[in-house]
Amino acid sequence: MKELWRLLYTQYFLTRSTLVLIFGQCFSNFANIFLPMRVTDHITNAADTVISFEILPPLKGKGIQSLYTHLDPLMECKPAFINVTYHRSEHVFKKTADGNFRKVVVRKRPGTESICAAIMNKYNVDTVPHLICGGFSINETEDALINLNYLGIDNVLVLRGDAAKNEANFEPEPGGHKYTVDLLKQVQDLNHGVYLEEDLKNTMKTKFCIGVAGYPEKHFEAPNMDTDLQYLKQKVDAGADYIVTQMFFDNAKYFSFVEACRAIGITVPIIPGLKPVYSQKQITMLPKVFHIDLPTDLSREMIRCKTDEDVELVGAEWLLQQSRELKKGGVPALHYYTLGKPNLVANVVKEIM
Repeated sequence: MKELWRLLYTQYFLTRSTLVLIFGQCFSNFANIFLPMRVTDHITNAADTVISFEILPPLKGKGIQSLYTHLDPLMECKPAFINVTYHRSEHVFKKTADGNFRKVVVRKRPGTESICAAIMNKYNVDTVPHLICGGFSINETEDALINLNYLGIDNVLVLRGDAAKNEANFEPEPGGHKYTVDLLKQVQDLNHGVYLEEDLKNTMKTKFCIGVAGYPEKHFEAPNMDTDLQYLKQKVDAGADYIVTQMFFDNAKYFSFVEACRAIGITVPIIPGLKPVYSQKQITMLPKVFHIDLPTDLSREMIRCKTDEDVELVGAEWLLQQSRELKKGGVPALHYYTLGKPNLVANVVKEIM
């Protein structure tokens, strides 16, 4: 009889321990389940400054592994979300066998929606796909939004986009949006269950958190800063939830921009966009392409450098000091344009974490 009781007693505790292990593993797995969040919720719920990154889709012909290689060092910084840019198609002329030229439409970096899904699946991190006016009709835009909603992606950054390379000024796609505010309104329509097909019944409402771009040094097409700020306020009044700025290298310009926004009633979070310098050609390229100024101290240090490796060291230190000052100033997030230099950016972020 004693042997029987000893056996039952042992079996009881073995079973109990097994159940504890099983339930413990279940709760552990539950805790690791990825629950998508809106950008504004990340900011509201964060105990510290939020970190986010922006990446390009791989060029056509490159595999997804090139993207993961770029992201792996960045993910060590535990970003709240990853932005993925969108690129319009381009018209190029290719020479035919008879010596003539024919116009061909190509998109060099396709796949923003699927790349966002791949990132979410691999890294359990929210993604923010960019949506642009250029090159897309309103029907194509709605289809993209529906696909994003199916994928559980609830964040978008809406932009007009650049003019096509063969155009002096931006021209919308036939049946597409000319202005960002109109693209934004289309996203808001879906958030209210309003689709392009008016006869649809019992439509589902989406819940996109919508970001827009801001320009601390003024958009180059705006006649002045006051006009540019009024355009920005129109987008916020139409439903934009937050603003991400163009890159800048002088923090005073960011703080002045935020002050000017608040003065006209813009109250949404304004996220500073940051980018490292890492080559001497950027001294002329950045002002020309992005219509921004390089501070005298920064350009002077870049000019003194003998090699691009030296410039990269200068850029890393400048980015670190920018980040520290902005964080101390209470910015809601630090958004890094990582294009081409993920390790440089990751090393800077680790210094301020």
